[in-house]
Amino acid sequence: MRAIETKLKGCFIIEPKVFNDDRGYFFESFNQKKFNELIKNNVNFVQDNQSFSQKGVIRAIHYQLADFAQAKLVRVLSGKVLDVAVDLRSDSPTYGQHISIELSAENKKQLFIPRGFGHGFSVLSDTAEFFYKCDNYYNKEAEGGIVYNDEELNIDWGLKLDEISVSEKDIILPSFKNARL
Repeated sequence: MRAIETKLKGCFIIEPKVFNDDRGYFFESFNQKKFNELIKNNVNFVQDNQSFSQKGVIRAIHYQLADFAQAKLVRVLSGKVLDVAVDLRSDSPTYGQHISIELSAENKKQLFIPRGFGHGFSVLSDTAEFFYKCDNYYNKEAEGGIVYNDEELNIDWGLKLDEISVSEKDIILPSFKNARL
C-alpha cells in the first residue's frame, strides 16, 4: 500500500497492493497501523457508510462543523465515480481549492480526506456502490454543505448537464461564499 499526498495538505490518494492470479485478486483494503504510518497521523475510524447511486447522480459537497468534523477514507466497491475534496480550512494556503480523482472498483484507489474538508462525488458508470469510513459520528445539527454548481469552486463533475441528478436537499445548499463554515 502506498499514499500519495495531493496538492491539498493532508489529503492522500491511497493505492493498495493488489495480488492478481487466475482465480481473481486479493488486497488489504485497510490496516489501521499501516494507514496511520502512511499518512503520518493517528486517525481512528468509528463509523462506516455506504451508498448506491445511478449514473449522473451528484452528491454535493457535504461536511460536518467544528467538534463534529469528520475525516473520511472513501472508496468505490462497484462502478466508477469522480470524487471531489474541497479544502475548507480558512487558515490553509489551499483554502477554497479542490481536487478530483476517479475512484473505481477497477482501480481500487481510495482517497483520505482529513477533517476540515468538504466532500462530494458524481457517478460516472451506470451504477456505483460507494463506501467510506469516518473518524467521528454524524451529527445532523452540525451538517453543512455547498451547492454542486457553485461558481467560485467551479467543479467539473465529469457529466453532461442533461445527465445530472441532484437531490432536492442538495439543490438548495448555499454557495461557497454563503456556506456555514
